Amino acid sequence: MSKLTRREFIKSSVAAGAAIAVLAPNSRVRGANDDLRFAVVGTGGQGGGHIGYFNEKKGVRVVALCDADKAHVENRARDFEKKYGQKVKTYIDVRKLLEDKSIDAITSATPNHWHSLVTIWACQAEKDVYIEKPVSHNIWEGRKMVEAARKYNRIVQTGTQRRSSEAYREAYEYINEGHIGAIKWVRGFCYKPRFKGTNGIVNGTNGPNSPPATVDYNLWCGPAEMEPLRREKLHYKWHWVWNTGNGDLGNQGIHEMDLARWALGGPEKLAPGVISIGGRLGVNDAGETANTQIIFFDYKPAPLIFEVRGLPRKKGDTAMDYYRRATQIGICVQCEDGYFAGGGGGGWTYDNNGKKIRQFSGRAGAGHHQNFIDAVRSHKVSDLNADILKGHISSALCHMGNVSHRIGKKMPASEIKNAIGNNAELMDSFDRMLEHLKVNEVDLEKEPITMGPMLTMDTRRERFVGEYSDWANMYVARNYREPFVVPEKV
Repeated sequence: MSKLTRREFIKSSVAAGAAIAVLAPNSRVRGANDDLRFAVVGTGGQGGGHIGYFNEKKGVRVVALCDADKAHVENRARDFEKKYGQKVKTYIDVRKLLEDKSIDAITSATPNHWHSLVTIWACQAEKDVYIEKPVSHNIWEGRKMVEAARKYNRIVQTGTQRRSSEAYREAYEYINEGHIGAIKWVRGFCYKPRFKGTNGIVNGTNGPNSPPATVDYNLWCGPAEMEPLRREKLHYKWHWVWNTGNGDLGNQGIHEMDLARWALGGPEKLAPGVISIGGRLGVNDAGETANTQIIFFDYKPAPLIFEVRGLPRKKGDTAMDYYRRATQIGICVQCEDGYFAGGGGGGWTYDNNGKKIRQFSGRAGAGHHQNFIDAVRSHKVSDLNADILKGHISSALCHMGNVSHRIGKKMPASEIKNAIGNNAELMDSFDRMLEHLKVNEVDLEKEPITMGPMLTMDTRRERFVGEYSDWANMYVARNYREPFVVPEKV
């Protein structure tokens, strides 16, 4: 072997050092025995699940927990030590946690209004992220998450677990191969109980309540307005308040919205048009978001229609409505020669007479968390089943529907029918909605339905254009509280 000159040695050493420097600390190729160190941010119900999901995966250790509710984080840490025989670090302020350079990745199950900022901060701190759905609280901040993930070369997985279902993948391949003809329309359904005795009711109070003494309310509110608490419970009920949540459209419905968009071929852009019909009906509570809603997305050549129902199949019942083949929380893909009805882990294709053709089965979301772990190790965005871009588009569709609703006006059912005109699929959904409200004894004269305007979206800029755009664009982003500001430039 020829000897290196001093100049050649220095040159090769500098080149090697530069190559190492290009890799971020958390981008290194890890060996099989090099455990990934995870932190869980937001340790309520869903976050509690994250702790078990990830700590019990081979090659992963949960090393830290964070929650603005001191009771939550301390209880989880105590239970963790009891179950696993290990202590974890605890934090109240996520900014302190992100300063810990020993942490490789975070999983986040905070309320929706925190999703974007905690993801961007984590990307800037060179940590990979598993973020729950919906990924954002509004359209604009979702796009900022995508930009941050790309700029800092981070792996960011969305918690839409059905993206890891082989059943849906196989079903959509079967449809795209033309076995039941071209797609005519896709419907998504979120018929989930949100009435008395369920976790949907937001009981109002006369005057502001004090948040739980264990909660740092400033941190809990974070990017949202620090509004007085006018409900009995702080936790979970935030879903039904616009300041922090997105209703069931953005809570459960995002899963089915994502499946419906995927069925259409997964267009990686927003729908060119949207209209919402619905309202918060038949509950008489302090909630703000719609519990009964139809959203029509003007995708071409096949539209996407989404339906939300929180009331039972009839007044006094505990069971929910269903659509074709008992679909309550799922999708229906209508094609020329048949249809696919799916929910949970899979579904069936049928001919137009309802005869079963082929089943597609599997566990709902099986392997989704492992998929994130594998992608963190490979550090290839292409390995993710639910990259942040997919999550952003599907979440933003939910936000689009809510924007139309929020700037709509209450109208008699007859006027809504006239406005729907010859849109057969939207009329079908509306007729069924009216029957649903009738059997729930909702008086539409006292509680009229809200019809939003048909909004036009500039799909490149992700801004509304045309009539009503000035009003609609007020909801594309939000005002942030210092210092909890989603940055314009990530």
